[in-house]
Amino acid sequence: MKSEMSIAKKLFIITTIVFVVFISCTLIIQSLFFERFYISKKENELKTTVKNFKESYDEEGDTEKVGDLIEEFERNYNASIVILDNSNRLKFVVSRSKNRTDSARMREITDFAKRWSENKSFVQAFKDKNEITILKNQNRKTSQGNLIGIAADEKKDEIIFVISSLQPVNEAVSVIEQFYKYFCIVAMLFILLLALVYSNMIVKPLRRINKVATKMARLDFSEKCEIVNEDEIGNVAASLNFLSENLDDALSSLRKANANLEKDIEKERNLEKMRREFVASVSHELKTPITLIDGYAVGLKDDIFEGEEEDFYLDIIIDEARKMGSLVSDMLDLSHLESGSFKFTREEFKIADLIQFTLKKYRTLIAEKEINLELKLIEGASVYADWNRLEQVFTNFITNALRHVDKKGIIKISMVDVEDEIWIGVENSGSNIPEDEIPKLWDKFYKIDKSRNRKFGGTGIGLSIVKNILMLHGYSYGVENTDKGVKFYFSIPKEY
Repeated sequence: MKSEMSIAKKLFIITTIVFVVFISCTLIIQSLFFERFYISKKENELKTTVKNFKESYDEEGDTEKVGDLIEEFERNYNASIVILDNSNRLKFVVSRSKNRTDSARMREITDFAKRWSENKSFVQAFKDKNEITILKNQNRKTSQGNLIGIAADEKKDEIIFVISSLQPVNEAVSVIEQFYKYFCIVAMLFILLLALVYSNMIVKPLRRINKVATKMARLDFSEKCEIVNEDEIGNVAASLNFLSENLDDALSSLRKANANLEKDIEKERNLEKMRREFVASVSHELKTPITLIDGYAVGLKDDIFEGEEEDFYLDIIIDEARKMGSLVSDMLDLSHLESGSFKFTREEFKIADLIQFTLKKYRTLIAEKEINLELKLIEGASVYADWNRLEQVFTNFITNALRHVDKKGIIKISMVDVEDEIWIGVENSGSNIPEDEIPKLWDKFYKIDKSRNRKFGGTGIGLSIVKNILMLHGYSYGVENTDKGVKFYFSIPKEY
């Protein structure tokens, strides 16, 4: 209730101030400019009236008709007319009205014409000028103002005098002042009515909005603010409903986020499981070469092997040691890349040279599997990058292709110019990767083929290393199934 009265009171005060200011400004403007405006308007009308009478008077030659013309003019325009002939004598002084005011006005114009005609040189100059002049004359006895119009009739060599009273101006000002007194009373009643209307239009909708807002504060979004006004209050209600819907959606999203968080926790548990599997995998990878190295080393020490057998088993020991070193190196590389502390040694080189260099190491394997190698290279394409790390990327892509390509299959290495980038892909024919497995390929510790093919390695960290190398270079990358098999790809910016 306190809120309603407060708003109503404020609206009442504001409306009252507006009306008071408006009425005050109107009174000031009226008092300062109304009389001047009215007199100016009367002067223009009198000038037009004198001009019209002069034209009609010039057309009449009969004295009786001239008298009728003057009488009709005085009756229509509430004015009095006298005419001064070329001998400066009054002519056609017509006043048949018995009204005292009209008689007084006629005496005043007659006296004025007599005084005005005494200065003959002034009269002659006025005739020569030939303009209609409007003068304001104040009656000393009655303090009533009059307008006098004077015009020279060059055709008849006469001067026409027309007098019109300014009494209506004073009457109009008096009527306006009286009107404003009643207007102020009506305005105050209107202000009271307006305040009641404001209260009904504004306070009631605000109560409904407050009710909905209170429920929202308790996280209850079941009720909507049913206000359909097409105004600011309606906009506030619509905004409140919108806010309610958004908060409800936000809480729903929060619940979903909690559910997703639980999924992430479960995913983390799975990741930990994968780490354990990785440790087991690495242990298996290290255990086999260690066992081989240990067995063959003991045999060599005990002189069990001789001649060519000795050289053969020494080569096995060296090969297994290199595999162990490669595995440990990959683990260290991945650790450094993920920590962000790894520094690249960048240089400019042709990417086609790097591809050719990497392929030379696998010519024997390509020949053994009778693989059809298709190359589509852009010889002039240069890149500013780390040679050794990009070699790791190609090595990984090519070994993956060799591992999964069919015998007598196809490996296609291509470079495609697309706008400001060059896309490089390594595609092999063979089986597609299950679609649900593709997003997981870049995760460390992850292997699609759980079997351990020692010929080509496969500890599950190669593609993770590739991902980090390409990300740190700022290159896009990906993998997709094709009609022929699987394609790994990445992009480099043009440097030529």
